[in-house]
Formats: sequence, structure tokens, C-alpha cells
Amino acid sequence: VQLVESGGGLVQPGGSLRLSCAASGFTFSRYGMSWYRQAPGKERELVAVVTNVGGRGNYAESVKGRFTISRDNDKNTVYLQMNSLKPEDTAVYYCSTYALGSRYWGQGTQVTVSS
Repeated sequence: VQLVESGGGLVQPGGSLRLSCAASGFTFSRYGMSWYRQAPGKERELVAVVTNVGGRGNYAESVKGRFTISRDNDKNTVYLQMNSLKPEDTAVYYCSTYALGSRYWGQGTQVTVSS
């Protein structure tokens, strides 16, 4: 299983970014996918989850209405569209799945929200 994130960077408050996670090594369409984040000095937290069937998203309260998780099963890719970004969204963002009996993580992509 391999998960490779991309799309992070530096953005001003109020701006937008779209993260991507390319998955391989398992049958992507069979499993839910998640985005987590970890800010300096804080524990890793769940940001959003998308189901394998129907692509329904569930979100942490802190990002509801601002972030949208989606997936493209033809491209084996999950996305996180982040709008109205705030400084407190600054973190390393990780793609993750629980597949084949184990939890897998990507290497992470840094998102920095600062003026």
C-alpha cells in the first residue's frame, strides 16, 4: 500500500488549497479514505473521512463548511478542498486508510496559513 500526498504550500488567510492523495497497492474503491493533520506540539487529529460507497464525507467540527473531501475511484485519488483557510489550519496533512487489516499513512504534506 502506498499513499502519496501533494498540493500543500503557503497560503494567506482566507485562501484555498486542494490536497491530493494518490493511492496504490490495494483496491481503492473498496475502502474509506481519511485526511488527518498534525500541528506542531499537538496530537494528530482526524479532519475528514469519505466512504467507499457513495463518497459521503464526514468532517471535524473545526473544518465543517470550509473543507470538502472527495474521491475519484477511476484515478485512485482522494482530495481535500480547503477554503477560507485560517492560521490554525497550519499543520502537516496526512492521507490515511485502514485496508487489508492495517492502518496506512502517507508521508504528509505541509500546509502553512500565514500572511
